[in-house]
Amino acid sequence: MKHAPFYLFLLIAFLLSACQPEKASPMDETPFALEVPAGFPYPDIPEDNALTAARVALGKRLFYDPILSQDSSISCAGCHRQALAFADDVPVSPGVKGRLGFRNAPTLANVAYLERLNKDGGVAKLGLQPVVPIEDHNEMDLLLQEAVRRLNAHPGYPDDFLRAYGKEATPFTLTRALASFMRTLISGNSRYDRYINEDETSMNELEKTGMALFFGEKAECGNCHHGFNFTDNSFRNNGLYATYQDPGRQRITLDAEDIGKFRVPTLRNIALTAPYMHDGSLPTLEAVIEHYDSGGSAHPNKDTLIHPLHLSEAEKRSLIAFLGALTDSTFITNPAFEKE
Repeated sequence: MKHAPFYLFLLIAFLLSACQPEKASPMDETPFALEVPAGFPYPDIPEDNALTAARVALGKRLFYDPILSQDSSISCAGCHRQALAFADDVPVSPGVKGRLGFRNAPTLANVAYLERLNKDGGVAKLGLQPVVPIEDHNEMDLLLQEAVRRLNAHPGYPDDFLRAYGKEATPFTLTRALASFMRTLISGNSRYDRYINEDETSMNELEKTGMALFFGEKAECGNCHHGFNFTDNSFRNNGLYATYQDPGRQRITLDAEDIGKFRVPTLRNIALTAPYMHDGSLPTLEAVIEHYDSGGSAHPNKDTLIHPLHLSEAEKRSLIAFLGALTDSTFITNPAFEKE
């Protein structure tokens, strides 16, 4: 995955060979009742992977099962932990045999709403995204066909796949089941959410001051982090480096103007997902605020919105307080997401 042509070849090959569903009737078509918070749109659900209780349950089982890694040592949940809003607490998560992955593990909160997946936008559909960590040498290092073979030889999984998809495990049903579970990971019950829904006591004065600064003309955080998910889903160079070892979106587009550009992340549960940036190089929210306050490093692609802010220490504290109000404690303790 270190070179864009191979990365693109992997996705194209998967699209052509593994993603066409076969006609089959699931044994259990009970719809899954997806709870959508106030102010959130209902996410787009593909017609070929309708959200059912059986598919969500199967995806959840797969998410927590190390069977999908080459040596059966790690699962998806190894890098995406519920207590951390389904992110990790290290700069780069280790994969099989202790190999370090490529980038900082992102939160999976509200991943159902992302227009493109991965920090460089290299995956166009949530149903395709699982192939990247499963087959990546430094992450789970298992070919999908081998994963499918294992699942079909397992004493419990064949019946689960029949219930969910009406047939055995295939690359299509495996990845779509994982996507079904991930679509349920919706977070929208923070103290900020309760505040904007007319519970004025849910945020304190320091947090309210930080909110005004966040959306105001001085800090201008809301220019990129807005809407129900606190992201505009764009790709931007935020001046983290003058020279980037990881070219970001340029790996996908091969356009020099995209060097150093990464997807603007959601800020929901941001206080739980340290360290920050694509490489986990900023350890704390204080370090993140200092970076943006400084105006960042000089880079020809740095976004024009990144400039010195001249924040006072009190203003920095208020911003951090507001970011803390975006933590959804019900999300990180929801038993529906826990391993059974």
